[in-house]
Amino acid sequence: MSREGLAVGGQRRIALAQIAPVLGDRTRNLRVHSQRIAEARDAHADLVVFPELSLTGYFLRDMVPDVGLVRDSEELQALCFAAEEIDVVCGFVEQSPQLHFYNSAVYLERGAIRHIHRKVYLPTYGLFDEQRYFAAGDRVRAFDTERFGRVGILVCEDLWHLSATVVMQAEGIDLLICIANSPARGVQEEKIRTASLYQHVCRTYALLLGAVVILVNRVGFEDGLCFWGGSLVVGPGGDVLAEAPALDESLTVACLDPAELRRERIITPLGRDERLLLTIEELNRIRRQRYEH
Repeated sequence: MSREGLAVGGQRRIALAQIAPVLGDRTRNLRVHSQRIAEARDAHADLVVFPELSLTGYFLRDMVPDVGLVRDSEELQALCFAAEEIDVVCGFVEQSPQLHFYNSAVYLERGAIRHIHRKVYLPTYGLFDEQRYFAAGDRVRAFDTERFGRVGILVCEDLWHLSATVVMQAEGIDLLICIANSPARGVQEEKIRTASLYQHVCRTYALLLGAVVILVNRVGFEDGLCFWGGSLVVGPGGDVLAEAPALDESLTVACLDPAELRRERIITPLGRDERLLLTIEELNRIRRQRYEH
């Protein structure tokens, strides 16, 4: 299959499907996905991205086994069918053959599953208790796509761990997608503090990776918490290219100019100059000191 990369060819259009999933109602949520995919296709988008656990809602707790999907489930096959002409990223509870359950993100391309990322860092602090219900993923890997070159996917908490982003830089990604279920917490300069923090992190990573960064966060209320939305696309120069409204469901479309990716990598070739072997050696030294006494 030909892989031309994001830095080659014409403009790409990305739709941010900022939705409010209904907790545990896969049927309704799947119908919303189909509607938003059709709207994104009508808007000539090449990719539509949904939030974390978009097929199920977030605070599932003991419902996790009831809403888990295997890879060849009818629901994922229906989404594959919808993804014949437009790439799709969405979040779901993945059931493995060993009956482990993962908070997963799937990338669908040309009617097939291209990649599944299992959330690695499961928060168990404050409002969160994911480790009680989910198994943790054990891989952070990029993959190739037809329209967007080398792509990496992270799920919410993964974005806050530098190790995941270091791996993505070593993978040479063109596009980093993070899907999230982030509740509103605090106010800073008349803006939701978590929204400000996420935007700051996304802009920083875009600059350091020399890549486009996409964040799609859900909206609505669940278990007494408000999810703030504010999904965005950040260009490789750190500029916000598009931003969805706070708190409301929306479909926001951003245009990516491949020439910008090329220009930023020429101006600031951080990926070219990264000394991967040095990083590996230093991490091995730390591992020996910390774990091999």
